[in-house]
Amino acid sequence: MTAFSPLAIGPHIVQPPVVLAPMAGITNAPFRTLCREFSGGKGLFVSEMITTRALVERNEKTMQLIRFDDTEKPRSIQLYGVDPVTVGKAVRMIVDEDLADHIDLNFGCPVPKVTRKGGGSALPYKRPLLRAILHEAVTNAGDLPVTMKMRKGIDDDHITFLDAGRIAVEEGVTAIALHGRTAAQHYGGTADWDAIARLKEHVPEIPVLGNGDIWSADDALRMMRETGCDGVVVGRGCLGRPWLFSDLVAAFEGTGTYAQPGLRAVADAMVRHARLLGEWLGDESRGVIDFRKHVAWYLKGFSVGSEMRKKLAITSSLDELSAQLSELDLDQPWPVGADGPRGRTSGNNRVVLPDGWLKDPYDCAGISEEAESDTSGG
Repeated sequence: MTAFSPLAIGPHIVQPPVVLAPMAGITNAPFRTLCREFSGGKGLFVSEMITTRALVERNEKTMQLIRFDDTEKPRSIQLYGVDPVTVGKAVRMIVDEDLADHIDLNFGCPVPKVTRKGGGSALPYKRPLLRAILHEAVTNAGDLPVTMKMRKGIDDDHITFLDAGRIAVEEGVTAIALHGRTAAQHYGGTADWDAIARLKEHVPEIPVLGNGDIWSADDALRMMRETGCDGVVVGRGCLGRPWLFSDLVAAFEGTGTYAQPGLRAVADAMVRHARLLGEWLGDESRGVIDFRKHVAWYLKGFSVGSEMRKKLAITSSLDELSAQLSELDLDQPWPVGADGPRGRTSGNNRVVLPDGWLKDPYDCAGISEEAESDTSGG
């Protein structure tokens, strides 16, 4: 078995070199708790995307999203912003109020409500703006490590990842994660792992993490071997499958077999997930309602009829959820093929951008803090 070096994110040593990708509406404190429990606390688990303007203005929802469990070490926050000054203020607030131990910057989100304002995966095309944001973030972060997550570019005609990687190194970014797709691909097609290898060769000074199409622990090992990257970022592969992190630990440490829970164990995890959400939100019903989006992911591949799936997707209490689950054939083993793709897999092929965005990569006129949404998520 190939031995992989621990991943250093500033002073934080991540072993095995595995990171939970920030996912809006998913990687909140309850889900991070589940993933950490299955991993035995090993790995790095990043919050869902936080909008810098909302943080600076102390938006109530945002302040809840950045609450960490006492056992979360290091505490990792991902920020989204398009205005360098606002990003700098948000980072300074995190430092001054000891809100996190690591800051990640989002330049990878492909959804229209983000890219239409020049944010997420649209932003690295504007090289001076990217540099200004990174400069403000790193300058205000002090001793906190600043990392960034990005995509290959906007589309195949507007590839940005190599330029962005070099700018990141020059501005003092600690590590870079690359999703091997363009914004136009969204989550369709196949991730370009060769791009991850190219970035690693282009910026040997800092760690490069690979992201895209890691559906199993074996995929993670294969990406590391094929690209030479320093770590992996796992997103959609763990939807409805937080125990993937126990598989990742087993794979990297070579200590055991992978988890293949039967439906009874999956049902127990579902109830625990819903309960944690209720405790976090301060309302059991709200927690169960928020959990509904996870039902199909947890049940992927199991023999559960469409009517029962519909019932499970409209439950509003823990007792109701438990009662519905108890009606299933809980003796079902882990389904063949359930380790494959999950979550969004379709492409978009159209990136919504501000008017004239692609005319000049060095013209950043018209970008202001008003381009920042006042709410978090994306």
